[in-house]
Amino acid sequence: MTEEINQYIKNDYEAGFVTDIESETLPPGLNEDVIRFISNKKGEPEWLLEWRLKAFKVWLEMEEPDWAHVHYPKIDFQEISYFSAPKSMADKPQSLDEVDPELLKTYEKLGIPLHEQAVLAGVANVAVDIVFDSVSVATTFREKLSESGVIFMPISEAVHKHPELVKKYMGSVVPQKDNYYAALNCAVFSDGSFVYIPKGVRCPMELSTYFRINEEKTGQFERTLIIADEGSHVSYLEGCTAPMRDENQLHAAVVELVVMDDAEIKYSTVQNWAVFITL
Repeated sequence: MTEEINQYIKNDYEAGFVTDIESETLPPGLNEDVIRFISNKKGEPEWLLEWRLKAFKVWLEMEEPDWAHVHYPKIDFQEISYFSAPKSMADKPQSLDEVDPELLKTYEKLGIPLHEQAVLAGVANVAVDIVFDSVSVATTFREKLSESGVIFMPISEAVHKHPELVKKYMGSVVPQKDNYYAALNCAVFSDGSFVYIPKGVRCPMELSTYFRINEEKTGQFERTLIIADEGSHVSYLEGCTAPMRDENQLHAAVVELVVMDDAEIKYSTVQNWAVFITL
């Protein structure tokens, strides 16, 4: 087994390629204007903008942790871009058929099943939310899941369609003041997945979110919220990759799992990052 692991480590990093697309990317730097831009870009309600700004003030008063036995170049948070999205996503595609083919090719290379027809043919029984830099590109099997009352969508969309759930549970597990990077994430989070499993429902499919960093000198700030109501069950897998680059990039995520009485969330994450990704 040890020999197999060593051989795997020596293999080339197959996910290290760059997708050649045009992106809208904020200039590096972090202040209240950046936070207002992110919130406005997503059309967020006033309460969420205020929540972000409050977290930013908390973050400014905190000190970056000095991790034991972990060594990496000191992060200059003013040298990071906090938002990047493919320009092709400006029109908000309503289906995979409307998504930029170059984006779809990226996930084909990564072996991520996106076309529902292939999944139904037996390739995999999994619904996927794919996040590229700061935006969700597509979420599969939403209609099928909704037949069971399951909600699976980008959290940026859930803010508008299910504000009562987001407002109630976001920050209930990992509050703004929990730690330095939690406060930063609360201020600048971009996208991630929202899951709600109703009472007594066993989710009929595996759920998965795949986070891909592509643009250079950017940070990715995932926010995922999974709520399993009483007596429900869901299995969720998160995957992450990024291109090989010469400079460091930052991925600072917050994942909150809310589990009611007699419910179960089976959560797994596979973070297959390149060498220069700082978590």
